[in-house]
Amino acid sequence: MLWLLLAVPLLVLLYVWLQGRRRKLAVRYASLALVREAAGKGPGWRRHLPPLLMLLAFTAMLLAAARPVAVISLPSQQQTVMLAIDVSASMRATDVKPNRMVAAQEAAKSFIAELPRHVRVGIVAFAGSAQVAQLPTQSREELIRAIDGFQMQRGTATGNGIVVSLATLFPNSGIDMSAMGARDRTGPRAAPLERAGEPPPAAPPPPVAPGSYSSAAIVMLTDGQRTTGVDPLEAAQLAADRGVRVFTVGVGTREGDTIGFEGWSMRVRLDEDTLKAVATKTQAEYFYAGTAADLKKVYDMLSSRLAVEKRETEISALFALAAAVLALLAATLSMWWFHRVA
Repeated sequence: MLWLLLAVPLLVLLYVWLQGRRRKLAVRYASLALVREAAGKGPGWRRHLPPLLMLLAFTAMLLAAARPVAVISLPSQQQTVMLAIDVSASMRATDVKPNRMVAAQEAAKSFIAELPRHVRVGIVAFAGSAQVAQLPTQSREELIRAIDGFQMQRGTATGNGIVVSLATLFPNSGIDMSAMGARDRTGPRAAPLERAGEPPPAAPPPPVAPGSYSSAAIVMLTDGQRTTGVDPLEAAQLAADRGVRVFTVGVGTREGDTIGFEGWSMRVRLDEDTLKAVATKTQAEYFYAGTAADLKKVYDMLSSRLAVEKRETEISALFALAAAVLALLAATLSMWWFHRVA
């Protein structure tokens, strides 16, 4: 349809030709007064403005017919956000004040409060294993209670947090950690997600483009390296095959910290490389939060991004509206100045 724009310069040439013809006809009059009347009264530019506006209106109509698209910010269609939060013992570290766990809880509450009310939020808590702390709901009160009820445990199964979040989003899609090589570093397999007596899960759906599923997203917060469970990159591939983006948030200092728990101590260090790889594989982003203030800023940024998203949208209606406005303005000026639509 854009080829029709070639008609625009032709219309300009036609208008110039008509103006020249008009002047040639005007000089045939014997009376100078008649010549002036034929040339029109007032400033000469007024004669040309309405036709120019009509030309612009015609151009806008042609562009509308071509059905143009643009990337613009629109309210998000995202209906569900899964928060996968690390509750391992390393979250006791105090390099993020008052400690990583409290900072994560407060930031998560702020994040939930900033999301639009129509967005459902689910919570998965993971340490040595992962479990659903709260099924997706619009009740902010239930979500706050789930966050306040976190109990810290040993181990860090970051991959399990992603897989359980996916299994919550797609309960009948055949997601099974026991079939993913989910062995921890001491040998035993993670327990499968299905329960005895339930029908077998359906076959997994065919893979889609990473990041293409706009109805849900996962936000995973962790402060350490994986010590058990599913490989997080394998879990990220599972999310990518379903089009689900996994935003990762690393909390704690990059230098790490030494923490003690029930008579033992260990050095915990943030595995940024893996978290970045998970986000990249799923077409999402990685965020680093070294302080409680940083963590809150990250969650505030995420809530705004999940509430509004950029999408490729057809904008033909805008060009059609512009064409109508320009045509109406041209007709109005012509009637006002010359008492006719010229």
